[in-house]
Amino acid sequence: MAQRKRRTQILRTYLGVGFILVWGLAPFYWMVVTAFRDYRYTFNTTPWPTHVTFDNFRSALTPRAGNDFMGAIINSLIIGAATTAIALLLGIFTAYALARLDFRGKYVVTGVILGAAMFPTVSLVTPLFQLFTDINWIGTYQALVIPNISFVLPLTVYTLTSFFGDLPWELEEAARVDGATRAQAFRIIMLPLAAPALFTTAILAFIFTWNEFLLASLLSNRSTEPVTVAIARFSGDNPFAQPYSAIMAAGTLVTIPLVIMVLIFQRRIVSGLTAGGVKS
Repeated sequence: MAQRKRRTQILRTYLGVGFILVWGLAPFYWMVVTAFRDYRYTFNTTPWPTHVTFDNFRSALTPRAGNDFMGAIINSLIIGAATTAIALLLGIFTAYALARLDFRGKYVVTGVILGAAMFPTVSLVTPLFQLFTDINWIGTYQALVIPNISFVLPLTVYTLTSFFGDLPWELEEAARVDGATRAQAFRIIMLPLAAPALFTTAILAFIFTWNEFLLASLLSNRSTEPVTVAIARFSGDNPFAQPYSAIMAAGTLVTIPLVIMVLIFQRRIVSGLTAGGVKS
């Protein structure tokens, strides 16, 4: 009886995992299939690749009809790297102070930081657009980096605070007994121990910035637009026909690197997300 119950539980687990995989990966699979399909068969409902061609990828990467997809990829890399680096730098010191130091208003600061993440992006579009117009920042990298930092920083602080709070502070105290300053103990002892959480927040921050569209569509121009905006206004040879196949190819080129990165570093991501979840 117990063995049968265990088999039923295992079957339910595999069915649940299978359903989640199909639900999450089916749109991505269909995008890839359409990307490799001849544009004349874009709306073919065959669930496997037919009339395979690489013309859609060539069309996506060829700078014509106002498309500069490679330039948009470079812009996304610049914006994502700058946002991730600055948010991680600020988040490390903020999270360490919230986890290690006792000061008046500590929980108020934590609440304000987490509350900032609750503001919907659409409510900030108009004031940010007006502000950046007044200071002539529209179409610049800083107009895209700074708002993204404000959205990424709360997640960074929350993740790192939980991790730092669970670290054995006896190691820092032992380093200080041996003559190290608090800054040296933090840099030499505590920071390397926080590597999984740092790695996780960096990946999540980069992915969030890479996928951001609303603000980028209003605050960028042709020279600074990221890939999300470039794909949204993708145009083909025929101005009266939407180039769905080329758009799918561009989406595939943008998505595959993120999928590969997550698959390679999934263990670090999971370990970083679960760090601090259980107190010893």
